[in-house]
Amino acid sequence: MKKYFNFLKNKYFKVIFWSVIYLLFVIWIGSWWLLLGLPIIFDYYISKKVNWTFWKKRDLEEKSKLIEWVDALVFAVIAATIIRSFFIEAYMIPTSSLEKSLLVGDYLFVSKVSYGPRMPMTPLAIPFTHTFQGSTFKPYSELIKAPYKRLKGFGNVQRNDIVVFNFPEGDTVALERSAESYYKIVRNYAWQLKQSDIQSGKQPKDKNYYLSNARNLVKRNYTIVTRPIDKEDNYVKRCVAVAGDTFEIRKSYIYINGKKGKIFKYEEHNYHIKMKPGKSLNPKTLFDMGISKEDFNYSRQYPVEGYVLPLTDEYVNKIKKFKSVESITKIVEDSGVYNPDIIPHDPRYKWNNDNLGPLWVPEEDKTIKIDTFNLPLYRRVIEVYENNDLKVKSGKIFINGQETDKYTFKMNYYLMMGDNRSNSADSRYWGFVPENHIVGKPIFIWMSMDKDKTIFTGKIRWNRLLKSANVQ
Repeated sequence: MKKYFNFLKNKYFKVIFWSVIYLLFVIWIGSWWLLLGLPIIFDYYISKKVNWTFWKKRDLEEKSKLIEWVDALVFAVIAATIIRSFFIEAYMIPTSSLEKSLLVGDYLFVSKVSYGPRMPMTPLAIPFTHTFQGSTFKPYSELIKAPYKRLKGFGNVQRNDIVVFNFPEGDTVALERSAESYYKIVRNYAWQLKQSDIQSGKQPKDKNYYLSNARNLVKRNYTIVTRPIDKEDNYVKRCVAVAGDTFEIRKSYIYINGKKGKIFKYEEHNYHIKMKPGKSLNPKTLFDMGISKEDFNYSRQYPVEGYVLPLTDEYVNKIKKFKSVESITKIVEDSGVYNPDIIPHDPRYKWNNDNLGPLWVPEEDKTIKIDTFNLPLYRRVIEVYENNDLKVKSGKIFINGQETDKYTFKMNYYLMMGDNRSNSADSRYWGFVPENHIVGKPIFIWMSMDKDKTIFTGKIRWNRLLKSANVQ
């Protein structure tokens, strides 16, 4: 049988096979200068003018164990780097924003080819590293920065897809508070400075004055680091609106282009549960429903004493039947109430968690009229994501030094939200996700561990292994 496969060891077969594989890879990438790699393959197998495996001598008939390990390690690093960069990558769910669709402790494989792999933008990096949380050490170098380029994939981001992406506000991080958005920290400091002036009887100053002073305060109080796009933290949310959509939230319900959006099986909202006198909910019952300890909340304020829990429609109907429950009410913010944490962080827009929009999602090559009223909606897109110099003088808008009342977008954008709608920091808080921030699409769960349990009490969620990660 072996004689039929002897050709696999033939050096001419090897050079042809790997040259074809490499050529297809170069065509996919579209960078023709990489064709210079073909002579290297030829030399490695045929001419042998250069010792490409410099850690071992060519005239050794037998490899030492050390050389074999080095060979295996080099091959593993190269193969794993290519697979991780262009095909598939592992990712863990760190927060409950997508409960119950994806759970804290789910380990996912994320497909890069679903939307097309993004070429490395910061290619000089220590293999298998992203960033080190809480550290100023950067496991990458920005000496070489590649422009954004996405290879051909199986499709584009679709509405309702669960998507992994780089956190749009992750370009600047306060290390001591890395779980929070730097920009939110600055806004909070600016608000405190303004309130201090008001309480002191001083005339409030311009918004930019407080923001500038707040940035200086944050810089003095925290260690500030900046990160390139592909080194920003990875987030996973559901895409609720794609480029060109008009998005709106009315009393917690999503509307797309005027039509009510899909309600997902595992979509959750906060509910207030009022118990009958002397009664309480059994924590074990709640844990069996998949409600994590961090979401188990008892309130003495809203509007009367009771539990506040994130629940799916299914569990709302179950809890309603409990004999110990007096009432269960969905918690929804009133329309017209301004929440400063919600985009565009401007009091002229009375938007909040449950009432937002209408908001048009930017689309590549589409031109819109801009003025000082709608500019807050798109300012970060124009100024940061699309790298323009934007200034407002005497009520007039200047982009790259030219006065204008319109803007044409260079990229597609998306809005992302968690299925745990009342407990998710998402596009409602930080806005649009640019096309160049898209990482990939989760395909399946390869491991799932419950952080609230031990190995002896069911830490591994066996029923979730190999389950699809794109839950509808």
